[in-house]
This record gives sequence, structure tokens and C-alpha cells, in this order.
Amino acid sequence: MIPICHADDTDSFISVIRMLSALSVSHKKMKKTFLIIFAIVIIVGAYIWSFYNGIIKQEQAIQGQWAQVENQFQRRYELIPNLVASVQGAMSQEQKVFGDLANARTKYAGARTTDQKVAAASEVENALSRLLVIMENYPLLKSIETVQTLMVQLEGTENRIAVERGRYNDFVRDYNTRVSQLPGKIFAGMFGFSVKPYFEAAPGAENAPQVKLNQ
Repeated sequence: MIPICHADDTDSFISVIRMLSALSVSHKKMKKTFLIIFAIVIIVGAYIWSFYNGIIKQEQAIQGQWAQVENQFQRRYELIPNLVASVQGAMSQEQKVFGDLANARTKYAGARTTDQKVAAASEVENALSRLLVIMENYPLLKSIETVQTLMVQLEGTENRIAVERGRYNDFVRDYNTRVSQLPGKIFAGMFGFSVKPYFEAAPGAENAPQVKLNQ
């Protein structure tokens, strides 16, 4: 006996087909949306990973370059006592500048943070500059071979300090640009990275110390 299909059954069957079709379309849309979101997450995650690793490398480069600056500071620090010992006898009336230089060296020796070392190094630079200017009034010093040798060594050290300080500021500039510009600025704040200060020389230090005595 052939079953008779009523109109209500037909309508119900069509409704089920439509519902399944709608679910299929909805599932495809959800799948597409999920894939888009997943791709965005992957891209953002890859950027954050690259950004973080890049910033870490830049920080290490800055620290490494600061170590080079400190090496030259230390060389200057070690040359100063020899220079003072060589000229102090001929400049006995200039005790204030020797005292200022000794105090500045003591501050540098006691500095712990980068900011403290920069400030102390600037004081050493200023005191040394005053000493070298005063030395120009003592022509007899030109005939002392030890003094001349120390002056040449000091001149070379000052030149190296200027070079290493410039490189340090270049590294800081690149780092600051990266953490200040979008979108890096957003992620820099998330990881606790912030702009670093440049190493600015003390006022007037661009013209000093002049380490050559008058000929």
C-alpha cells in the first residue's frame, strides 16, 4: 500500500530542509569569521613577539655601548692622577682646581646608577677642563716629557669618549623612536619599556678639554 503524503508533512519536510540549509550557511559564516579572527591573532602575536625581541636586543645594544663609554671614562679616571702628580708641583698655587678635580673623581667612583655616573663624569670633565686651561699659563710644563705623553693619551681618550658617546646616543635614538611610534608605543607600555634619556655633555664641554699646551 503506497503511503499518502499529506500537505502538512510536505511543509514540515520543507521547513526542516530550510532550517538545515540555514544552519549550514550560518556554520560556514562562523567558520569564516573564526578563521579571520584566528589569522588576526596570529599576525598580532607575531608582531608582538618580533617587537619584544627587537626591543630586548636594542636594550642590550644600549647597555653594551654604555659599557664602552664607561671604559673610556675609566681610562680618563686613571690618567688624571698621573697628570696631577706631574704638574701639581709646578702649580702649587692652584690648589682649588686640584681639590675640585679630586672631589669630582670621588663622586664618579661612588656613582652607581647611569644618571649618577653621567652627572659625575660631567663634573670630572668640567674640573679637568679648568685644570688644562690653567696649565696653558705654565710654559715650563711643555718641556716635561711625562706631561706631554699624558696630554697625548688624554687627548686620545677624550676623542674616544666623544665617539662612544655619539654611538650611545644613536642607539638610544633608534630605541626611543621604536617605543614612541604607533603601534610600538602601545606594546612598549604593556611590557614596561619607556623612552631613555640621551647622554648630553655638560654645558661648554663641547669645547673642552683642550689637551694641547701652547707651542
